[in-house]
Amino acid sequence: MTVQQAFEQHVMHTYARFSVVFERGEGCYLENSDGRRYLDFVAGIATCVLGHAHPVLSAAIAEQARTLIHVSNLYYTPQQARLAEWLTAHSAADRVFFCNSGAEANEGAIKLARKYGRTVLGIAEPQIISAHQSFHGRTMATVTATGQPKYQKHFHPLVPGFVHVPYNDFEALRAQVTDATAAVLIEPIQGEGGVVPGDVECFQKLRRFCSERRILLMLDEVQTGMGRTGRLFGYEHLGIEPDVFTLAKALGGGVPIGALCAKEAFAIFEPGDHASTFGGNPLACAAALAVCQTLEAELLVDNARERGAQLAAGLGRLVERFKPLVRTARGRGLMQGLVLSAPRAAEIVRQAMEQGLLVFSAGPEVIRFVPPLIVSAIEVDEALAILEGVFAQLPVTVTA
Repeated sequence: MTVQQAFEQHVMHTYARFSVVFERGEGCYLENSDGRRYLDFVAGIATCVLGHAHPVLSAAIAEQARTLIHVSNLYYTPQQARLAEWLTAHSAADRVFFCNSGAEANEGAIKLARKYGRTVLGIAEPQIISAHQSFHGRTMATVTATGQPKYQKHFHPLVPGFVHVPYNDFEALRAQVTDATAAVLIEPIQGEGGVVPGDVECFQKLRRFCSERRILLMLDEVQTGMGRTGRLFGYEHLGIEPDVFTLAKALGGGVPIGALCAKEAFAIFEPGDHASTFGGNPLACAAALAVCQTLEAELLVDNARERGAQLAAGLGRLVERFKPLVRTARGRGLMQGLVLSAPRAAEIVRQAMEQGLLVFSAGPEVIRFVPPLIVSAIEVDEALAILEGVFAQLPVTVTA
């Protein structure tokens, strides 16, 4: 039985998988079971910031596995302490809760907001505002917070207490605020919503408004955090500091870990309020600490900014050459999107893969690029050349 046959027979059909089996990787390249190499601009969905088989991360995982993998949060472990210390030293947060994923981190943020609303603001049924076209996870609470009905189909009744407003529209958000509003949960850049950067003026108005009304401002940095945008955190582009923010994906470089980060005044969880069996275990924290230290040692946030500018410029040239098929490019750092004039993203993703480049979509009209932060100028040029070849073979006329 082949790998694909085993999947078809034994794994739940929750993914429409591409017909490829990857067995190894190195740097920004993956190799399939036939030995073919692919330039990886998906990076495990913005996760493998150090690429594949990075020696520092691999060594940290191996060493920790030989020492201690898991003991639970009934006890202290040095790895969790050191990782929390690094994150708070490099961010607006004072305290961290560790979990296993972005959905769990956002679930924790939602619980924190509800406790804040009830115990601090005195709201009997606290409400949280999030944005249309947002994505916050697949648990029942986070899929309700997600402002995309396609992710909610078949899962009603949804969790009460959420209101959705247009992204980057402060006035629309303010109009939805009531005495029951406890928090706003929002992305600095919408990823699944089409790689839409947050508007600086809108977010600064939002920050002032939330402070005035004592509303918790919570930023979902699951995809933008850990250097992806050319800053360590996405909120740094916006000139604000959140009360709470969430991390996952890149934090572990591929090892599952999530983090709920909060300023001291809002870190109001007490023993019994929230927990995670695996969250922050020694293996995950050793991996994440290796990622954090390598981001610094190899100046990878700077590289994300420089290579992001190179990628954005190249995408801009594609826009000019292939109009009207391509409408615009947008993003920050190494989180870029190419916006098409017709819903052909899936077709272009498949053709790029056939030519040895892995990219993926953010909706039917947006191609997303989130390569490892170690990506080189040569590799960015290689990706752009492959993409240019793909577009050159497509009809330029756009059909409705």
